Amino acid sequence: MRSFSTWPAPLPGGATSDECALAFDQNRVHRLLILPALFDEANKLRRLTVEIMRRLDLSGIDSILPDLPGCNESPAALREQNLVSWKEATKACAKYFGATHVLTMRSGALFAPHDIPGWRYAPAGGQKLIRSMLRARTIASREAGQDETIGGLELRAKEAGITLAGWELGADMFAALSVAPTPATPTSAGYFDINQEMVGGGGLWLRAEPDEDHEQADAIAAIIAVGLAEA
Repeated sequence: MRSFSTWPAPLPGGATSDECALAFDQNRVHRLLILPALFDEANKLRRLTVEIMRRLDLSGIDSILPDLPGCNESPAALREQNLVSWKEATKACAKYFGATHVLTMRSGALFAPHDIPGWRYAPAGGQKLIRSMLRARTIASREAGQDETIGGLELRAKEAGITLAGWELGADMFAALSVAPTPATPTSAGYFDINQEMVGGGGLWLRAEPDEDHEQADAIAAIIAVGLAEA
């Protein structure tokens, strides 16, 4: 059964924030923490992510999809977050919900806890994500009659932060994401990468608008369910 829960996320400076989480939680043996894609990709993959959770629920697997501090319904300010604080938050979330495994979606691989095993779907870093968001802003600026360049935006963002596609990124977050490559597969826990060829079709993050694909959801959920059954 789908439900909404809250969890205490640590914030920079030592405070905490009550964050929401979508959960299919019946206190079963296998409990999967799902770390979402970031920003615009999160919007495009949200439906796919939830459909994966529905299928895992039917396979007897619990799953939890948390809001990161500063995202979605979060009371925390995104501008005040950074990659280090998000990594600490996901560790706390995994512990709070008793996660036994993790699934990362795209750039969610950047802040995955490495002390529990899991899967990485189409893992990606921050460099290409930030670059595409900067490119989209320069196109929008040009259409509005403004002259902005990617280089100029980068300099400003590293000093004072920036708003890209409606997301207010602080200087620390922007600087860290802009140089973050796709992280290597962790060796400290059993991780398995799910590439797009295994799923079939094209990545939904490449589409112009949010969409869904039931066959892709079937494939990803099946890979995880089989993996857990064989563990």
